[in-house]
Amino acid sequence: MSTEPLRGTPSEHKVPWLSPDQQRDWRAVIALIMTLPPALDAQLKRDAGVNSFEYHVLAALSEAPNRTLVLSNLAALAQGSLSRISHAVTRLERSGWVERHSLPNRGGRHTEARLTDAGFAKLKEIAPGHVREARRLVVDALTPEQLAALGDAARAITAVTMAEAPETCRESGDC
Repeated sequence: MSTEPLRGTPSEHKVPWLSPDQQRDWRAVIALIMTLPPALDAQLKRDAGVNSFEYHVLAALSEAPNRTLVLSNLAALAQGSLSRISHAVTRLERSGWVERHSLPNRGGRHTEARLTDAGFAKLKEIAPGHVREARRLVVDALTPEQLAALGDAARAITAVTMAEAPETCRESGDC
């Protein structure tokens, strides 16, 4: 797209159009966002039969005390909605990797998920392949300085996007 304002837009004079260099870098970011997740997903599906979201659910549970988290907290850690986490936990339950428990004493409808021993074993089985793929696609493709800069940039962007999420989304994870 040209850096000249699009004709016919009411606020064409107020748009801070990207410079050619900014446009080139922005397109590189979009290409990264569009190609990296499917590449990571393909490896996990091929080698382990899980998708990236399910892998991150298993990993988050493995790091939690007693390998257990309330679903709303798990959703926030896995960067997903309560609906998405519920569907993922259902799939993981069917495989025997996660168990779901209701918490009646919490003054409302709270459910927690617990990583089973079989789920922990599955995670230990699939983590090496995922790490190899992350290393192949990202870590080894960059110098240590580039990786540090990418990490800094990702944290800065995530801080902005998380701060702009609606308050109810940040509190409940249902977004």
